[in-house]
Amino acid sequence: MEYVSEMISIMIMAFALGMDAFSVSLGIGMNQLRRKQIFQMGLLVGFFHIWMPLLGMFLGEVLIKKIGFIAAVGSGFILLALGFHMLYTTLFGEKEHAARPVGIGLLLFAFGVSIDSFSVGVSFGVMGLKVVLTTLIFGFFAMVLTWVGLLIGNKFHQVLDVYSKVIGSVILIAFGLKIIFF
Repeated sequence: MEYVSEMISIMIMAFALGMDAFSVSLGIGMNQLRRKQIFQMGLLVGFFHIWMPLLGMFLGEVLIKKIGFIAAVGSGFILLALGFHMLYTTLFGEKEHAARPVGIGLLLFAFGVSIDSFSVGVSFGVMGLKVVLTTLIFGFFAMVLTWVGLLIGNKFHQVLDVYSKVIGSVILIAFGLKIIFF
């Protein structure tokens, strides 16, 4: 029975961490992505949600106290930059050069939505959780929620066209500001 309650707690924690990726993916998904891009983005976010907690666990509490705030603010600025770039290209840029998370932008996106799982990793040792199973569950939830967010965002794009890109940009900017100031 204790194992079941521990698994439920882990799944709730994984869902909560994955909701960040879902919310930001709604905005990115309005960028008219192909299915292959959506698939790759979900896999990469899931990968980051597995490795960031492990990295947090290994680097420990001392490091998070020193750079935790800087890392959080940095991820906020990454989302702000993506949002403003997406807004700029939607309003003033050429259609074929619209902001799409590819290359380094894709890595920054995955890192930005996974940074909070780094600090969760610090607490793993204290909580005595089964680390490998926990991080795999984190990765799975983040991957699935990213796919769902991207697919929903993609559908809204088809309905709202240019307005969806502006809405997506505003969502990214809002999340960036939320991370930086709250």
